[in-house]
Amino acid sequence: MNAPDHNIKRAPIRQLGTTAINRIAAGEVVERPAAAVKELVENALDAGARRISVDIADGGATLIRVTDDGHGIPADELPLALSRHATSKIDGSDLLNIQSFGFRGEALPSLGAVGRLTLTSRAAGAAEAAQIRAEGGELSAVAPAALARGTVVELRDLFYATPARLKFMRSTRAEAQAVHDVLRRLAMAAPEVAFSLRDVSGRDGSGGGAGRLVLRADATQDLAQRLRGILGAEFIDNALEINAPRDGVTLSGYAALPTYSRGAAVAQFFFVNNRPVRDKQLLGALRGAYADMLSRDRHPAAVLFLSLPPERVDVNVHPAKSEVRFREPALVRGLIVSALQHALAGAGHRAASTVAHAALGAFRSEAQSQQPGQQPSQQPGLSYWSQRPLERPQLPPRLQGFAEDAAGWAGGRVEMFDDGNAHDAQPDEAANLPLGVARAQLHENYIVAQTARGMVLVDQHAAHERLVYERLKARRAENAPRSQALLIPVIVELSAADQARILDIADDLAALGLVIEPFGGAAICVRETPAELGTPDCDALIRDIADQLADLGSSTTLAARIDAVLSRIACHGSIRAGRRMSAAEMNALLREMEATPKSGQCNHGRPTYIELNLADIERLFGRT
Repeated sequence: MNAPDHNIKRAPIRQLGTTAINRIAAGEVVERPAAAVKELVENALDAGARRISVDIADGGATLIRVTDDGHGIPADELPLALSRHATSKIDGSDLLNIQSFGFRGEALPSLGAVGRLTLTSRAAGAAEAAQIRAEGGELSAVAPAALARGTVVELRDLFYATPARLKFMRSTRAEAQAVHDVLRRLAMAAPEVAFSLRDVSGRDGSGGGAGRLVLRADATQDLAQRLRGILGAEFIDNALEINAPRDGVTLSGYAALPTYSRGAAVAQFFFVNNRPVRDKQLLGALRGAYADMLSRDRHPAAVLFLSLPPERVDVNVHPAKSEVRFREPALVRGLIVSALQHALAGAGHRAASTVAHAALGAFRSEAQSQQPGQQPSQQPGLSYWSQRPLERPQLPPRLQGFAEDAAGWAGGRVEMFDDGNAHDAQPDEAANLPLGVARAQLHENYIVAQTARGMVLVDQHAAHERLVYERLKARRAENAPRSQALLIPVIVELSAADQARILDIADDLAALGLVIEPFGGAAICVRETPAELGTPDCDALIRDIADQLADLGSSTTLAARIDAVLSRIACHGSIRAGRRMSAAEMNALLREMEATPKSGQCNHGRPTYIELNLADIERLFGRT
């Protein structure tokens, strides 16, 4: 590392020129073409536009054109619009009561400092339109122009005046995708406004060619319809509507079922007073709401709007206004977590429809389901679950006594049941049972049930794991744990670190019905276990809890650690793969699933059942 040169001659302090100031500001506000599109479209929304069209070429590097039908800018105000800190949106007396998108007055002069900007506008009631140009920070005179109404901002050769920034731009395709993402977010924020995005790359940019339509969103008063057009029908079909007010703050929007999760956080959209934001606190609250329903490698999907008085949120903490600061952050987080958990609990046993689509896709041959030139992982309608290898559990030795023997078939086993609880059920009875009536058990792990409109295939271990988990949580909430004392206490040898982690939460474990105490050295003595677990393997249970605590680390909150431990405990109390169940047991499991919140997925977010409609089954056999 080179030492600083203390012999450098000191330069005098001087005031930077306007051009340099604007170029520095552009570096903060406009780091890429997508940021320029965001600023210009937000200006159009603030101008009351009801139709906004965006044209780009080469990812926005050579052309960005934003056309709106807003109230326009008077000719005598055009030079002021291209000067820094000039805005019509605030008067400077109250920087908290901000109800517009843009208010800093930096976007237009910054863009004019680093590119070739043309601003054409016709104010409402004006006899004609006017135009002004800015190139490298130099302004032209205002001149008459032709425009029916609104404003057109055309930006060419972005960063031509600061060519070093061009080296930091990504590929044309990546920049175009970033523009698309920005416009999608703004379209979600304003469903009553019509949006379009065209890529005119390869054309002269004069508007003579139509270009390629990338995005079109017609104006609507229905948020669900706008989201259906932008995110796809599958999102809305598998999402729950949210509307939760608390202490002057309202959370609204849509949150997807846990079984409609994604492999990355690419479908999480937050809006604060209709402003798109990427706020770590909000994303953390969303993750917390799904904490006991998704594994760490899965991410929820949601479009959520927070509405609150502007003086209770500071939107002026980031140059690009992508982050906010709440006056009452605990209230906001608590509202998000409780509202989403309440909605997810209200969904009961419902699972995402994509689970059934994936199952149907798995039944079809590759030649039938794969389109020409399409990779298997790109098949439409297939969710994450159909793209992962099946993790088939190791089946323990077959347990006797749960059901009568039946002939094996093809190396597996199908148990067909013939008792009054199953076959004597009438069709109208099945119609009143969402998960139907049990008809068979496959491979001593999957329950087949007949419903009024098709069939249901249930993973008995995953389903019972969720049921036990919800029972344990209810006992904890009621502060009424049910435990059973062991006739002979179990001694578990651990490492010193694992013992310390478990003993740190011994009181919390006792509140769950798991009573432990130190037993010399690094050992732990288990004296009581939760009654819901039956007769668990205490050694495996304690080691699993120790592994879970080590995996979570000390930075995780105690409540999160206890929930994670509770999930591990529930796993040990669940019906294991390989257990043969009677028809009565299977039907009892189905009825409890119907009555238990969140039973459509296990504690790790995997589906507990798949429902296939009769029409889909018949289609597999070419009957329709």
